[in-house]
Amino acid sequence: MTDQFTEANSAAEILLSRTALRPKIGLVLGSGLGAFADSLTEATAVPYVDIPSFPQSTAIGHAGRMVIGKAAEVDVAAMQGRVHLYEGYSAHQVAFPIRVFARMGIQAVVITNAAGGINLDFSQGALVLIRDHINLQGTSPLVGPNDDRFGVRFPDMTHAYSRAYRELAREEAAKLKIQLREGVYGALLGPSYETPAEIEHLRRIGADLVGMSTVAEVIAARHTGLEVLAISCVTNMAAGILDQPLSHSEVMETGERVKSTFETLLRAVLPGIAQHL
Repeated sequence: MTDQFTEANSAAEILLSRTALRPKIGLVLGSGLGAFADSLTEATAVPYVDIPSFPQSTAIGHAGRMVIGKAAEVDVAAMQGRVHLYEGYSAHQVAFPIRVFARMGIQAVVITNAAGGINLDFSQGALVLIRDHINLQGTSPLVGPNDDRFGVRFPDMTHAYSRAYRELAREEAAKLKIQLREGVYGALLGPSYETPAEIEHLRRIGADLVGMSTVAEVIAARHTGLEVLAISCVTNMAAGILDQPLSHSEVMETGERVKSTFETLLRAVLPGIAQHL
């Protein structure tokens, strides 16, 4: 039985064999935000089903393709959709694409997601930099024997989200007159939306946002030494914040509405990240 390091190497080799580009930045495009990958130039799209050991997306709005191309003249590898724990995948499987990124030679990842807003200063459609997270998913991609070829047994998470990249994003947003907030992301298992009592608990312990993804990917990224910038799109206000039911269609509709602003910000930030590498 092959180990995950060998599997990640094999997947990386397949992807790199399909393109002449050698990206140093990886993108994880969440619910409603995957259209950015369609705008890449010199692009090569590889369905996840064609990548050895790669988990397959089942969530609505996740195309399930790796697109390697150029954005703002920067070579990137973009995950057009991710997998989640609630789909039945283990934390190791959820984190596998990040490990593939590392074996491809990628050094930084931009992780995006759709999130529920807890902080009352946020509004539907807001873009929010994640400065920290609270992992309430009950698991981690590092559970089990550690493979030292990926990283150390006990990786430090003090600066899980790069301060330098957050500052860069704030500067570019200011130039573009895009309002960019900052907050703490609370991760729950899902797939049911949270109860009002759970949201109140998250608010009291310091969460500004809530979602069902991202944290396993960030832990794996830091384990392998990748720098992280993470951006949430507030696609709905969390349970109990507004007196209305939650739906995934609302998530997709809001993602479509802010798509242009999100893409503009991302294109502005990528060259600055590339200069840091």
